[in-house]
Amino acid sequence: MPDTSSNAAALPALPPLTDQAERLIALGVPELAGIPADEIRAYARSATAGDGTGSGTGDGSGTGRPGPGDTLLAVHPDRVPASALTPLLRRGDKPGFVVVDMPDVDDFAPAGVELPDSALYLVTGLDRGDRMANWSPEEALPALAGEGRTPLVLGEGIHWVLQQPAALERNHCFMTIGSRLRKANGSLDARTPAIWISNGTGRDGRERRDAPKVGWCWWGNRHTWLGFASGTGRGECNHR
Repeated sequence: MPDTSSNAAALPALPPLTDQAERLIALGVPELAGIPADEIRAYARSATAGDGTGSGTGDGSGTGRPGPGDTLLAVHPDRVPASALTPLLRRGDKPGFVVVDMPDVDDFAPAGVELPDSALYLVTGLDRGDRMANWSPEEALPALAGEGRTPLVLGEGIHWVLQQPAALERNHCFMTIGSRLRKANGSLDARTPAIWISNGTGRDGRERRDAPKVGWCWWGNRHTWLGFASGTGRGECNHR
């Protein structure tokens, strides 16, 4: 597949992990996840001290190179589902929403990726995957694997936009194909989750124009405005 990257601006570095912790606390995530706020603060401090990932100037340019400013603090999706996180998203004064034809959004689970067995964990080397815009998920997944990258799950993508709203811009949004829905017969549902910006048309409603939107795309379809969010790895820190 060709490189379809365009003139999207390079993303700024993520905030320090300690700032990310405070952002989650301010949004009420500890209450949603059942994790004490002080535990989130302590985890971020420990991760910063242990790995030096708490601050820096990762370029976010889509190269996939991990840097000190491209580490994301995430809450495990078992602790807080996508349906609870999505309304916390903001673009201007518009809150995020899940499309009406995705009532089963929380049934989309990690598929082909392994998350750390902890309530809090880190995702490194974030990349929006702009160069894969207009690829299908079916085409993008093996390409990411060949690069040693791991696709983000939906909850991680939402966390990314919560911490770095610039990760979502019109015509440069992303799919999170690390999450899939497995049907009762064991096969995978053909939908794949994505996060983009509503045009306020159809069932979205005009009042939701420009709001962050969690929806889905078909496994075999291509979309010019959607890349594929991925990271270089996941891990947890041992904090006291």
